[in-house]
Amino acid sequence: MSIANKLAREELINMVPYQSARRLFSSSGESAANKIWLNANEASGDGIYQLEAKSINRYPDFQPESLLKAYSNYVQQPVSNILATRGADEGIELIIRTFCKAYHDDILICPPTYGMYAISAENHGAGIVKVPLIDNKLDLESLKTKVGKVKVVFICSPGNPTGNLLPQAQIKAAIELFKDSAIVVVDEAYIEFSAKDSVVSWLAQYENLVILRTLSKAFALAGLRCGFTLANCDIITMLSKVIAPYPISAPVAEIASIALAKDNLAQVNIRVEETTLLRQQLGSWLTEQPWCETVHHSDANFILFKASSVETKDFIFNTLVEQGILIRDQSKQVQLEACLRISIGNESELELLKQTIDSAFRK
Repeated sequence: MSIANKLAREELINMVPYQSARRLFSSSGESAANKIWLNANEASGDGIYQLEAKSINRYPDFQPESLLKAYSNYVQQPVSNILATRGADEGIELIIRTFCKAYHDDILICPPTYGMYAISAENHGAGIVKVPLIDNKLDLESLKTKVGKVKVVFICSPGNPTGNLLPQAQIKAAIELFKDSAIVVVDEAYIEFSAKDSVVSWLAQYENLVILRTLSKAFALAGLRCGFTLANCDIITMLSKVIAPYPISAPVAEIASIALAKDNLAQVNIRVEETTLLRQQLGSWLTEQPWCETVHHSDANFILFKASSVETKDFIFNTLVEQGILIRDQSKQVQLEACLRISIGNESELELLKQTIDSAFRK
């Protein structure tokens, strides 16, 4: 037995880590240039950014002032209600580590949902309570039975991998259910694609509400790893005790601040409009295909669909991989048998995907 297996926490020995798009298919090396990446819900195209940072020999500020001010202006929330993190994923970990005692407290998730909630809980030794969605909506009656039994509730809206917004009335009901017993985290990683449906304005009303945001999607800055946790100042103070001393590097803060400048937000709006149009076109095409059983409604930058059978799902997925077109197989998630998810790339990438699938079925 290796020293790692001998000394590691027992539950980590057989734990399967989160299978990110880059773990499933490496993006490094020459072969990456020949692949079309439609499996990680990234924005298409290459960003052009210039750095002027001259003090990278110095540690950055714990929370760079320019970045917090820029995001404060963007979300119309006080700086004291914002914590900048290494992507929204760090926010997930911080919340669990702050509010859940290892091997004692539980989180609640509503599958099918984003896999990192459960992985982060496992890594910390927190238990996981599952209340599955019903027709892609919250099961409020079952949630009521969990009041007082969990410390953190994760709600993803728009959902990943489902893509749809949850009704605001349901989100509000869940927050109120757990108002005295649990933190309710609303993950809004994709909210720019449905900006009017954000619940960020509720922060002043609900002290147990936390909102997760990221620059990885509509801002096209996935490689930057910059996210934000929004909550009342007491929660932000608690999270600040747990986070690393220098979470945001100077170059990251500089690029992110520039992207959040008022003049540059217009580009985000254009990207959202283009993505929405391409998503609608792809959804219409999928609906017309005889091998497609269901196209899930999406308010995000991807589409989830169900193939007519598991064998058909495998055929489509493998055909695309052979041609260097990568999408995401979601069929292992609860309720998502034979389902695949396609990120909305650019127009030429999606046309090639359609042509590849059409050609394969004609053979």
